[in-house]
Amino acid sequence: MGSSGAEVEKDDANSSLTEEDLSYLCKLVEEKDDGPVWIPMMDRSTPTMSFEAWRRDPENGPPQYRSRTVFEDASPELVRDFFWDDEFRSKWDDMLLYANTIQESPLTGTLLVHWVCKFPFFCSDREYVIGRRIWNSGQAYYCVTKGVPCPSLPRRSKPKRVDLYYSSWCIRAVKSRKDGQLTACEVLLFHYEDMGIPWELAKIGVRRGMWGTVKKFDPGLRLYEKERASGVPLSRSALAANISTKVSEDYLRSLENTTSNMLETENQVDSPSKPVGRNIPKLLVVGGAIALACTLDHGLLTKAVLFGVARKFAKIGRKL
Repeated sequence: MGSSGAEVEKDDANSSLTEEDLSYLCKLVEEKDDGPVWIPMMDRSTPTMSFEAWRRDPENGPPQYRSRTVFEDASPELVRDFFWDDEFRSKWDDMLLYANTIQESPLTGTLLVHWVCKFPFFCSDREYVIGRRIWNSGQAYYCVTKGVPCPSLPRRSKPKRVDLYYSSWCIRAVKSRKDGQLTACEVLLFHYEDMGIPWELAKIGVRRGMWGTVKKFDPGLRLYEKERASGVPLSRSALAANISTKVSEDYLRSLENTTSNMLETENQVDSPSKPVGRNIPKLLVVGGAIALACTLDHGLLTKAVLFGVARKFAKIGRKL
């Protein structure tokens, strides 16, 4: 593969992820996507990891999240493989119940994967069919994952399939906060999905559960590093992470300056039961929160918290 630009592939595994996806991610990384302003949410750190998060609310779509995680003493290649490795993920991510590779491209490493995830916040599990592909420029990796159609995997009544899903990273080396050397690794993550519940409830669940999820990253990464150092063979998905489409920095800059309506298109995709956005009737929010509280197991939001959510939304409703 050359390094002057993106290569064009013709096998079916690549058809769902294209240069437009790379262009969109580049715009998000450089904050040139013309979206709403990012609102700070969280700033936490441990001795070997720092984490910042932001949220924004598009007019026509679910809440979007941006985060910056910096791992000390970690290479971009290790972190890339760690987040791509579905076989290892179950050791640190207790939400992933099932993962299977449906299709893969030996030319670009593009994967079509099937996930089933457990969400304590919801009444049922969620199913994802995700396309994944990595572009590489120097020591920076642009890792795109998003929901894609899959006629060969019929939709079932349960688990509920999440059609609108976007979760992509830019992984690159940065200076360590300890000595200023390029020994740390930065992960810029951009995520949104239509999970099938009112978006205001989803935002509260994400805010309350975010740090509990994020703080598992670093211990998981260090365990992964030890296993790799012991000579454990690379898994199927980690092998795919080592195959990428090489692009030049000039090519990336050209993508950042192109115009695209991809964000608008992504946000307007209809799902079978698209939830109401910000303008949720007060009675519906309160009743929905109570109904969820009466049926959920212990998870990100307990029954007490959900009743608190209902009271909070009732106050919001009085102001509308």
